[in-house]
Amino acid sequence: MKFGGTSVGDATAMRQVARITRDAVAHWDEVVVVTSAMGRSPNPKDHVKVTDALLNAARAAAAGEDETYRRARRELSDKHHAAIDAGITSVDERRAIGDEIDKFLDGFEMLCASVRVLGEATPRAMDAIAGLGERMAARVLAGVIRSAGVMAESIDATEIIVTNTAHQNAAPLMDMTRERTRARLQPLLERRIVPVVTGYVGATLKGVPTTLGRGGSDFSASLVADALDATEVHNFSDVDGVLTTDPRIASDARTIDILSATEMSEMAFFGAQVLHPLTILPLVEKRIPLRVKNTFNPSHPGTLIVYGAARGGKPVKSVSAIADVAVITVTGRGMQGVAGIAGRTFTAVARTGTSVYMFSQASAEQNICLVVPKDSIERVKPELDREFAREIFSRDIDAVTVLDDAAIVTAVGSGIAETPGVSGRVFSALGDRGINIIAIAQGSSECGISLVVKGQSAQDAVRAVHSLIV
Repeated sequence: MKFGGTSVGDATAMRQVARITRDAVAHWDEVVVVTSAMGRSPNPKDHVKVTDALLNAARAAAAGEDETYRRARRELSDKHHAAIDAGITSVDERRAIGDEIDKFLDGFEMLCASVRVLGEATPRAMDAIAGLGERMAARVLAGVIRSAGVMAESIDATEIIVTNTAHQNAAPLMDMTRERTRARLQPLLERRIVPVVTGYVGATLKGVPTTLGRGGSDFSASLVADALDATEVHNFSDVDGVLTTDPRIASDARTIDILSATEMSEMAFFGAQVLHPLTILPLVEKRIPLRVKNTFNPSHPGTLIVYGAARGGKPVKSVSAIADVAVITVTGRGMQGVAGIAGRTFTAVARTGTSVYMFSQASAEQNICLVVPKDSIERVKPELDREFAREIFSRDIDAVTVLDDAAIVTAVGSGIAETPGVSGRVFSALGDRGINIIAIAQGSSECGISLVVKGQSAQDAVRAVHSLIV
């Protein structure tokens, strides 16, 4: 069972997690909990999201500023100690865990001071700082669970999840991760002790802390589930499962009962905030079902994610959006029939380390457009200009142009590719609202249609496509 930041945002939320854990232990022989860092709680006076606070403090320190990390230390101390005092019954445990939290925060302050002196926050330093939130939360949550009468022990995932050295977005080394996870957790499970594992973090073969990318606690839970051959994974957040769209955009959004893994992966990649995009991958081979549930409404069945077809309902099951993207277009009549232009375009973009969300090419081969993160423009545009400098000089390519205010809106559903007229209804829904489509991408056997629109039209586009679902 993985619990997100709001699920462990304060002592009240943690006590709810402890109740869910106690019920799970009564039903299942072996239960593992994976926790995120403490998120924002319902208390309007609590504005602290721990991982954000840690990262913001590190960036401020790198810029030569010291008050931000000192203030963050005070706020983080208050937040964690408040959860300890209200959530843990044993005086001795409160003192012991409080001392551990203080040691972590001492380390945080020392790291930030070092970053300030150096004037640089390296990816390795950022990982060491960013992962502190989960390490603190695991200790507090384990104490709260013990106070609910369930044996529990906090485990740093740096002991069990082995990764490469790609700091801030590390990839797990699965064979060693499986070996270490089984060796560390199985003895606890055999004694009916619930391991409370830090999400988001891992470590290299040399023991250097890494992180799995933002939202990586979902991924962590799947890695543990794979290693232990789990029967199920339950991913808890503060919503009743996967919704048809963001309820802040469309108030009539509703919970989806069942999704295929392919549909969920498509949704996660194209902006749905429920799961980390890599969450499904470790579960596929062993076909471990994943259920997305609400910590604060645990009786709701949530959304079940399966590995076969998830038929039923309308062809379009959800619509999501990625904002803050840019469209970069390579245009020129001289491109027509010239081999290698597309390959050179992608090679140039790859040199900048930029991921391409989608691309489209006109059938007349007179332009190629790529959709990339907006913050990558300053890298990608000059690289393409250099790559095609000769063709631009000879007028074979007219220009490399940028539209820096765009969004990708994606309709997802396994019935899209095989149901006649779905694309037409999607385009008509946008046309009826006067929304212009800049580019389109749809694979012949895939379950999504992705459309690029201007940024200011994104929410209207989401609502227009969502009207086809409800």
